[in-house]
Amino acid sequence: MAWFLLFSAGLAEIVFAVSLKYNEGFTRLWPSVATAVSGLCSFYLLTLAIKTLPLGTAYAVWTGMGAVGVAVVGIFLFKESADVCRLMSISLIILGIIGLKLTEIH
Repeated sequence: MAWFLLFSAGLAEIVFAVSLKYNEGFTRLWPSVATAVSGLCSFYLLTLAIKTLPLGTAYAVWTGMGAVGVAVVGIFLFKESADVCRLMSISLIILGIIGLKLTEIH
């Protein structure tokens, strides 16, 4: 259950970061609401996940998911660069997340 909560927190973190682009400095109501709600949701779910998971693992996975998710969304939604170096860097973050999951102590 903790990994599901952490995964959900990571998804909310992606929504939070992407909504920052759309709220234009908190001058647009609904994107600003989305930013606030997704940010609070992300933090809340993270706090639930760290009740069971090691803090370092949970935080690294949460930030890694956010970084990878926002980078991928940026490529597809905002036409950001998808060069080989960037894609390899994203892949390294994903490998790090997988490594943290595989080495988790029960």
